[in-house]
Amino acid sequence: MSINYYYPLPKLTEPTEITSDVCVYGATAGGIAAAIQAVRSGKSAVLVEFSRHIGGMTTAGLGATDIGSKHVIGGLARQFYREVGAHYGMEERWHFEPHIASRVLGEWIRNHAVPLYTEHRLAGVEKDGARITALKTENGAVFKAAVYIDASYEGDLMARAGVGFRVGREGNSLYREHFNGVQYGGPHHNFRRYVDPYYKEGDRASGLLPGVSDSPPGRQGDGDGLTQSYNFRMCLSNDPKNSVPFPKPPEYDPLRYELARRYIRSGIFDIFNLTVPLPNRKFDHNNWGGINSDNIGGNYEWPDGDYETRERVFQDHVNYQQGLFWFLENDPQLPPIVRRITASWGLAADEFRDSGNWSPQLYIREARRMVSDYVVTEHNAFASREVEDPVGMASYTIDSHNCKRVVRAGRAVNEGNVEVTPIAPFAIPFRAIVPRRAECTNLLVPVCISASHAAYGSIRMEPVFMILGQCAGAAAALALGDGGVVQNVSYGSLEKKLRQEAQVIEEPRAFDELEIVGQHYLEELVPFPSSASHIVKKDAA
Repeated sequence: MSINYYYPLPKLTEPTEITSDVCVYGATAGGIAAAIQAVRSGKSAVLVEFSRHIGGMTTAGLGATDIGSKHVIGGLARQFYREVGAHYGMEERWHFEPHIASRVLGEWIRNHAVPLYTEHRLAGVEKDGARITALKTENGAVFKAAVYIDASYEGDLMARAGVGFRVGREGNSLYREHFNGVQYGGPHHNFRRYVDPYYKEGDRASGLLPGVSDSPPGRQGDGDGLTQSYNFRMCLSNDPKNSVPFPKPPEYDPLRYELARRYIRSGIFDIFNLTVPLPNRKFDHNNWGGINSDNIGGNYEWPDGDYETRERVFQDHVNYQQGLFWFLENDPQLPPIVRRITASWGLAADEFRDSGNWSPQLYIREARRMVSDYVVTEHNAFASREVEDPVGMASYTIDSHNCKRVVRAGRAVNEGNVEVTPIAPFAIPFRAIVPRRAECTNLLVPVCISASHAAYGSIRMEPVFMILGQCAGAAAALALGDGGVVQNVSYGSLEKKLRQEAQVIEEPRAFDELEIVGQHYLEELVPFPSSASHIVKKDAA
């Protein structure tokens, strides 16, 4: 079964104009939260989505949620994880099956009567001065609203509206950071042993193997405009009754995996090292180690590319990742133990049935980032910069996947991995989702926010996108009382609304729950005051 990002769609038979108070482009989890909050605030909202998939990565295989600190996740985001938990008979659940996440978010949309327009691809934007007056899609639909919200992973509406943005890594010198730009020496995700990068081992003149770049290695901390790697978050199963074999891709080329073969020959096989348990014998597989599901260097054209370019990049990622796991299960030159281990896994047969059990959403970890009057940097994460207009908090590791694979000292080396823990959860200011007034006055950007590459590494997690999406929905509703000008929103009014919605905008100092965390136990919340009778430990699912 073929899977595509961009494919032909018919035009609408008649011109269609849809009018609402708020138009949200991008039915990611953050976009859905934005639309729901706008409706809860008494305004009409529509959701416009490029693909037929809703929920973004939250419903596309990222079932092992990147959390950071749970106590700073509130509002609709926390409600989502509690509703997911209810499906499993728990107070809340942070590791879940994709179809359960889809069910919860789908129920939200239906219960709030939010019109959803899937397979509506942005084609253009009309503006009157700095104000968006219409969003046009390829099929001929026109969406008119007082306020627009760009909740796409790429920031396509933001870019079409003429809002300034940046792609790739800034140099450390721009914002006086330490973890931006070229980064060697990351703690994980490199080759633990020597691997020859040349087509003929030891022969530099023979050229480089696929997946190894001939670009200059770069200097530590220098900016280079590269984007961290993408992959598909596969939902796997080791239940023979609910798994299907890894498919052979249309353009399988075993040479593409020669580097993986050599790494295995060196004595390392860690492909399944970050395969995280979900309920019902399913697992969220993510990238780990020197070579895995991340198609390092394969995504450079995606962030600012047109749809045809992205389709080509998408297919390259499908071919790379499907081919890798086909190779690991079937290549006769691999050690039998490697083939047996890989064959013990398969794609979960009851997930993603419309796309051959393969996730329909490429994991766009980072693309465009807005540049507004306020840019969040790593200094926010390290408690050296306070904000006066907090609307939510980030707490996950400053995290970047590798950006390139090059040759250094005659060996294959990955570059770009960053994993640095913030000093504490840090506040994200409202100004970071608001464009400059001169560029656009009725647009909010809660996903591709104004942040450096380093800071975005912590912010770019699904719970945070839901937090910021809810903020955008609340702010859009408030802006409607002032002609739709988002720069005029009163922070005091916004803060009051967010607190009413149980949003966490500053780290709590007192707690009424006890979090039980252990390697062999489910994570539970029990009420204070606690005693031995209150603490119940259960074996992990």
